[in-house]
Amino acid sequence: MAEYTAPDPIVDVTGAQDVADDLVVIPNRGVQLVPNIGVIGGSHSVLVVETGMGPRNAESVLEFAAGYAKGRRLYLTTTHFHPEHSFGAQVFAEEATYLVNGAQAEERAAKGAGYLAMFRGLGAPVARELEGVELGAPDTVYDGSHDLDLGGRVVRLRATGRAHSRGDQVVTVPDAGVMFTGDLVETGQFAIFPWFPPHDADVSGIRWIEVMRRLAAERPRLVVPGHGDTGDARLLADVRAYLELLRDETWARRDSAVGEETIVEEVRALMIERHPDWAGREWIEPGVGCLCAEHPDGSGEE
Repeated sequence: MAEYTAPDPIVDVTGAQDVADDLVVIPNRGVQLVPNIGVIGGSHSVLVVETGMGPRNAESVLEFAAGYAKGRRLYLTTTHFHPEHSFGAQVFAEEATYLVNGAQAEERAAKGAGYLAMFRGLGAPVARELEGVELGAPDTVYDGSHDLDLGGRVVRLRATGRAHSRGDQVVTVPDAGVMFTGDLVETGQFAIFPWFPPHDADVSGIRWIEVMRRLAAERPRLVVPGHGDTGDARLLADVRAYLELLRDETWARRDSAVGEETIVEEVRALMIERHPDWAGREWIEPGVGCLCAEHPDGSGEE
């Protein structure tokens, strides 16, 4: 990963937005390495979705959530284990019950230290936010799916299976038609492929496409992406269309026995031509690498 040169990755809770009854989104304001954060209320409990990067950000989120809860019980969940989404969980330890799916808990335990070191190497602004991170285990781990009763409102936590990461989780609020996707979806940005073989090669482009197909079928009213502006179900369609195009153009060149360096060069140019205003161009190359490994010739597909 390249050195981080964007604004400091600080969560700004003052920008919190009401998106439904007793449901707030703290937007990332377009700042890289700051996720969109959710605070979802019921009659007796409140669920926080994402912590922000590191203890300092998590303290701001917890303070906001506790004030919002007004004495209601607190829960915390994260859409996946990556640092800006979950590396502040320790701050919630005495205040909230932290629950995630089993694959995410395992991935956090296996890869957390490596990602902590990698992100610290991105530069001083990121390293500062990661000071004092402790990678503890969640309080509650579920398999497959979990319905969390907040009192008059049930929030559904679902493991999607391997896609952006091995432990991806989608959080839906059925009565409000709201879906939190984590980094399965970004707005105005090329899909983030954490393809870092041999250290991490769990991202799967072809499985990601299938996940997007399933999510789109639910037709949520509001999609809260991992990063970028909220939107409607068209965000899901946009990501799926991009991933399918990336797959098709990569595989067409792979079928022609073109070298991977040429594939990257040609596909990158095509994707930028199609989406000239999208950020995150550095994620096109690892996406091509991942899909080359998943080509049907069997070289990388499980």
